[in-house]
Amino acid sequence: MSERDQSQQPEEPVTSIENDGAINDEQWKAMMDVVMAIYDFREPDGHDPSRLFHRSVNKRVVPDYYDIIKEPMALSILKQRINKREYKHFSEFVRDCALIPHNAQTYNRPKSQAYEDSIIIKAVFHVELKKLADKGVITAEEAELPDLGEIPEADPLPDDDEEEEEAEGEGEEEDDDEEDSDDDGRRRKKPGRKPGPKRGMKDSQKQEPDLRKKRGRPPRVDTPMETRIKTILKGIRKFKGPGGHPKIIHFERLPDKATYPDYYMEIKEPIAIDIIKRKSKRKKYDSVDHFMRDLDLMFDNAKAYNQSESQIYRDAVDLQTEARKLAEQEKKKPDSEYLMEDGRFPLPDGILHRGELWKVGDWVHIQNPNDVSKPIVAQIYRTWQDAEGEKWINACWYYRPEQTVHHFEKHFYPNEVVKTGQYRDHRIDEIVDRCFVMFFTRYNRGRPRDLAPDKEIYVCEARYNEEKHKLNKIKTWASCLPDEVREKDYEMDLFDVPRKIRKIASPIKHLLKEDAKETDDLPRPTWGADNAPPVVGAVHRRPRDENESPPPEPTPSPPPPSLPPPPMVSATPRPAMAQTISNASMGGPGTVGAVPLPAPASAIQMNQTSPVPIPSAAYQTPMNPQMYQPNQRRTSSFVPQTPTGAYQAPPAAHPYSAARPSPTPYGPYSTNRLQPAAAPVYNPNAPRPVEVFHLVDAANAAIPEDIRKQFHCDERGHVLFFSAPPLDIIPPFQPQLGHSLKYLASKEERQKNVTERKRKLAENQKQRDEEAKRQRADEETALAARVQDLIPKAIETLLQQVSSGTDELYKGIYQDEADSARAADTRARESRIQIDRLAHQQTAQIQAQSSNEVFVNLKGTAMYLDDN
Repeated sequence: MSERDQSQQPEEPVTSIENDGAINDEQWKAMMDVVMAIYDFREPDGHDPSRLFHRSVNKRVVPDYYDIIKEPMALSILKQRINKREYKHFSEFVRDCALIPHNAQTYNRPKSQAYEDSIIIKAVFHVELKKLADKGVITAEEAELPDLGEIPEADPLPDDDEEEEEAEGEGEEEDDDEEDSDDDGRRRKKPGRKPGPKRGMKDSQKQEPDLRKKRGRPPRVDTPMETRIKTILKGIRKFKGPGGHPKIIHFERLPDKATYPDYYMEIKEPIAIDIIKRKSKRKKYDSVDHFMRDLDLMFDNAKAYNQSESQIYRDAVDLQTEARKLAEQEKKKPDSEYLMEDGRFPLPDGILHRGELWKVGDWVHIQNPNDVSKPIVAQIYRTWQDAEGEKWINACWYYRPEQTVHHFEKHFYPNEVVKTGQYRDHRIDEIVDRCFVMFFTRYNRGRPRDLAPDKEIYVCEARYNEEKHKLNKIKTWASCLPDEVREKDYEMDLFDVPRKIRKIASPIKHLLKEDAKETDDLPRPTWGADNAPPVVGAVHRRPRDENESPPPEPTPSPPPPSLPPPPMVSATPRPAMAQTISNASMGGPGTVGAVPLPAPASAIQMNQTSPVPIPSAAYQTPMNPQMYQPNQRRTSSFVPQTPTGAYQAPPAAHPYSAARPSPTPYGPYSTNRLQPAAAPVYNPNAPRPVEVFHLVDAANAAIPEDIRKQFHCDERGHVLFFSAPPLDIIPPFQPQLGHSLKYLASKEERQKNVTERKRKLAENQKQRDEEAKRQRADEETALAARVQDLIPKAIETLLQQVSSGTDELYKGIYQDEADSARAADTRARESRIQIDRLAHQQTAQIQAQSSNEVFVNLKGTAMYLDDN
């Protein structure tokens, strides 16, 4: 599929640059034959040594490559120059061929994959050029690869082949983040990278003594359908061609667009084995027949493009027939034959637990045996059920900064986590709650729409290499996610204005030893329980890597103003006390009288033997004399401030519980910006850093709300207290207490929800009113129609009753003569009616005459009537 027939060559390119006759048509064709021979060469095990040299190195992926290699060269450049006929002499083409292995051996270390592949490519170039010399196409001198200079020796490293080790050591990312995609769908790795075992690795490196440092990829938990697909792909690889090479080799990848542009004009749906495997890995197939449609499409494309007598056409026919046979055999087997050896039964649709569905791609908090106050941040990669019916997940861990080993000057985002190579199995009941991890490019722009407001959100910027204790920035966030969700995205509720998030110093910066040197070995983290992250990491002074960014420069401070005179402390006015605590929380001067100021922030270190500090009495507002006594230390009323979130369990006791400062978003307020930052030193006798405390719920609820609003509170409305006065000196100001961005975002969301609910209620009420109105109108219309129908019947009934009553009346009066009497009355009534009708007619005629004549006629008539 990657070419038509071995005997067929691309059409002669159109000459775009006139040559001087030094190269004839046969030599131009020979150049292209040499390049195509490099493309087609395969080692006995099927390995393609030219794969790393198809295109130029991506500068974004390997930024220093072009600083070392001054004349980059690749097979695609050779083809381009041949098609444009840019060479004036055949020796120029030979020199470009020699540049490819020379550049690879110059940049890459010995024993790396790129280095070893370049040796093979150089040998193939030598053989192909020698063939041309034997045929007389070129001279023997022109067939010799020129000497382009000595290959420089590789710089020594602490480990023999540290440069060849994977940057992350994570198996699932070998095909994604460390590779770069070509425009034709192929993927190539960086030079010097090779998946699988590292060559030249020391025995001490091969056997990691600490079994807790598990690495690699998630376990294989395939459904019966996925196992059938893999069996079919594996089966068609067994068939060999005439030369002993696998027949499937032609269908591994799509043809090169530059070499076969007509393929993409003729074939409307290009597809290859690597695309099919990627779709299977990302759960795109819902049945074996669905998979077979793509496999048949691939073979049909090859038969449509290649001629029927070509080897590729014959291989496509044979493989398509065998693939269909294998598919029928696999579909006939029952699912019970595909169960995992260890009894695992995959649950691809997720696990229903505690009324919630937990599926691949969900971010979760998992129980941390070392510190229950810091649950493990993880993402689910696998879900299955064991032979006993217990449900399990496999999750990738994300470490918090204090669980890593890093440079003491390293800065992190608030709530930052780093991706690790730890893929651990957990029972489903070890899940504590949901959370969410956002890439740092989106973290400041909004919040996931479907995430509940009480769920914790973390930000991730880097991977953590536990072998080398290095933090490497993530270039592609999709490569960090499970295959099933890589192409899915989540909707966001955007902030009105993107948040400006400033990084803060390492939370374990104080653990740096006083005598730490740049030449010291890397420290090791302290491990606790087996299936848990480190209890605490470590910091060091070792030099930073060249690609590691320096710590952020401190913000320049304004000139220090003159200190205001301390005000008189009064027992009654609470606004003054509110000013004190507000200034303390915002970094302003505290009006605390004789409370001493602590040492500069650079000298403040954690005292491991000191008890948990209690806020100074100067920072306790005497709102309840029985609750706060100056001479009593009510430790039960204060709880150290912990990160906000759904998981607020008290910290478990362990050796570092006293050495670890209480995580709080108010750490930056304790920095002294008026003094230059000194190098941190470890001093066990130094005072503890400033810590923030808040009241428990019961004590906080006892304070009236209008009183609490006068003091600095956290997002849940708890009054905050500080263990030491502030160090910043700024002019006094009217306290303007605010809330955290998280609280404001949640408040705005709640207001939107309330407004939306009111709007929906109003719309529903309006619809109900309109429906009732329409129903009443329909009822009135139906009633009127019924009345119209009943009127004739009512009149008829009335007439019958009147007639019946009249008959009875005549019988009662006239007895036997009732009928004759009624007949006479009827005739008289008819006569009266006739007279009335004639009178009406006469009246009408009279009205037609003039008024005088009418008057005379009427008078005469009256007189005549009177006489008679």
